[in-house]
Amino acid sequence: MAPLHPSVRDALAAALALAFPTWCAGCDDPDTALCADCRAALAPPRLIPHRRLGGLDVHSALEFDGVAARVLRAFKEEGRTTLATALAPALAAALGSCGESTAVVPVPSTAAAVRRRGYRPVELLARRAGARPWRLLRVVRASADQRGLTRAARAQNVAGSLEAAPAAAGRRVVLVDDVVTTGATLAEAARALRAAGAQVVAAATVAATPRHGARLSGM
Repeated sequence: MAPLHPSVRDALAAALALAFPTWCAGCDDPDTALCADCRAALAPPRLIPHRRLGGLDVHSALEFDGVAARVLRAFKEEGRTTLATALAPALAAALGSCGESTAVVPVPSTAAAVRRRGYRPVELLARRAGARPWRLLRVVRASADQRGLTRAARAQNVAGSLEAAPAAAGRRVVLVDDVVTTGATLAEAARALRAAGAQVVAAATVAATPRHGARLSGM
């Protein structure tokens, strides 16, 4: 096949851009899924900080703010699954700070969320980060939206909402989620796994919401 004339190729590219517009998930720049500056903003630091929440060490590579927050929302709520590749290095770095495990276990999505999205965001991130996700947790009770709830209300909202599979018994587990806020969901996941006989080593997330008076990088 003869190559397309440049003018024809440019016209086709322009038509595709009109039919399927693309914009940067981090800053809205046109004609790119993620610009170079926003991609650089997702690079994990050399030292991955951690915080202890609910008796669990949680390692998070990024602060859930600015570019990281926008890209995670686009990945999770807008179906832009290709962004998982750009987010994966941050999760891989956080996982690398957690110590050895025999199973990387994602916090599960509800059945309704899986139907709505058509994919499991945390599992996809784990795979892109080079891990093999184990489905050892399932949602057994629906909980309300956590947004706007106090720390205590969040913990009460998710209490008893998860159950671990018998296959969790005897395994050293690292929990994985996209974002941690108060740690209530991770604490519930750890409780369910420990009840099934697992040893929960730590948790890893792409990002963590900033604490008042402290930046994530300074933890």
